[in-house]
Amino acid sequence: MGDSIFLTRNLFLWCMSAIYLFAFSSLYVQIPGLYGDNGILPARLMLDRGGQTAAKKFQDYPTLMWFMEDYGWSASEGMELICILGIALSLICQLSQRMRDGVSYAVLWFLYFSVYQVGQKFLWYQWDILLLEAGFLTILAAPLQLIKWKDPKRVDSSHHGITFWLVRWLLFRLMYASGVVKLSSQCPTWWGLTALNYHYESQCISTPLAWYAHQLPEWFQRLSVVATYVIEIPIPFLFFAPVRNLRLFAFWSQIFFQVLIILTGNYNFFNLLTMALCTSLLDDEDLGYQVRTRLQGLPKILTRLLSTLVYGLLAYWTVRYFSIGINWETGTVDSAIAFSDADHFQFVHDSVIFGMWVGSLSLAAAVITAVWRSLASSTAILNKIWDLVKVIFFTLVAVYMFCISLPSLTVVDRGAYHNLAPIIHDWQARTDYLQLTNSYGLFRRMTGVGGRPEVVIEGSNNLTSGWTPYEFLYKPGNPSAAPAVVAPHQPRLDWQMGFALCSSWCSLR
Repeated sequence: MGDSIFLTRNLFLWCMSAIYLFAFSSLYVQIPGLYGDNGILPARLMLDRGGQTAAKKFQDYPTLMWFMEDYGWSASEGMELICILGIALSLICQLSQRMRDGVSYAVLWFLYFSVYQVGQKFLWYQWDILLLEAGFLTILAAPLQLIKWKDPKRVDSSHHGITFWLVRWLLFRLMYASGVVKLSSQCPTWWGLTALNYHYESQCISTPLAWYAHQLPEWFQRLSVVATYVIEIPIPFLFFAPVRNLRLFAFWSQIFFQVLIILTGNYNFFNLLTMALCTSLLDDEDLGYQVRTRLQGLPKILTRLLSTLVYGLLAYWTVRYFSIGINWETGTVDSAIAFSDADHFQFVHDSVIFGMWVGSLSLAAAVITAVWRSLASSTAILNKIWDLVKVIFFTLVAVYMFCISLPSLTVVDRGAYHNLAPIIHDWQARTDYLQLTNSYGLFRRMTGVGGRPEVVIEGSNNLTSGWTPYEFLYKPGNPSAAPAVVAPHQPRLDWQMGFALCSSWCSLR
């Protein structure tokens, strides 16, 4: 990394403010129908005190919602109030750099956590728990600027390189797990490289461009699945590369991937949040705010050799393990998986262990760099000591966060998971209710292989005739209507109806 991440970190904080703004705004307009007294899942059902005080219930199940009754607010009104506060504070953080500090993001995190605690099924999506985990890391990455009128440009510290590294580690776990679970699930479409033949038409809420993506030729769809594997499994290891152009290659690969998903599917703020996490791969030189250091002589030669070697191995392994070849007769590219189940699970085991070692060494490098900068940053001995104390404190915090994230990383490999030290499992279990770390696995199995049935809800004022279907605003219904562009809003009922298609008819009765 370069000498400074101040502007890069500030960009990340601004992005997180925008994500919170999208999340709170999207939820606010849906609260009456989802959580009102006559809503689908009334929030008041989650807030039965059982004769206990709000403070006591808060200790057992922390959420600000317990205190709403004492001030005369109903459960749904309390959720609306929390969302309004979240909208206001996130907007202020977007507009004012002085407000982008640990206190503001701690408030935003707890506001969202409070509504998550009573949100039930409509808030149990992977992007909600990802926002909570990323939001907590944002508290650590943000400066603690209690004096708001002080120039924020002067508020920085050596330890920020350590806390910002945790964001990169989260990005790695998210992408790596999302890749390996597709094969670990043994879904025939992922193994047959045909998943994208069904994805565009079977996702919950498609975009207009999804139709055009669905029309792409078969060989291109298969090659796109291969590209998905490459972007999600091996490339994330380059997040920790000591060579700048390898990190930039990993960064742009992820950005390109997320943009394609945004264009072909409505996944609310999830892809924007993932792109925000990608800023952890950059520094101020990459943003053009510092003159880039040009390597000369032997370091330049070694860097180019290492980069060439990595790109070459990545290309070689892709061609070998996916049997990629040009079919000159048809003018297409053939591809097929050339490894077995056993090969895959052995790779997962080895790569999980390798990932833990890479993460440990990368974190150690970040700590050593922070210690060196704290000792070299100031001539005043008291400033050096204070800066070093902060580095030591946040190193302990980072090591703790790294340790409790290991169960969520190793959950894809049972052997590695059970070989973790018992104290790590204990630490993780103690903080599990706060959603500080989570396991991820997007699109584990592809739906819609046997077609796409739709749940149709009809109503009538006459039991014998005149039944009329209720059209959802965003969920596919009328086949002659073009799909809508919804993101970053998430219509949660429409999404839940989409998930209902994955259930058996017996469970829907």
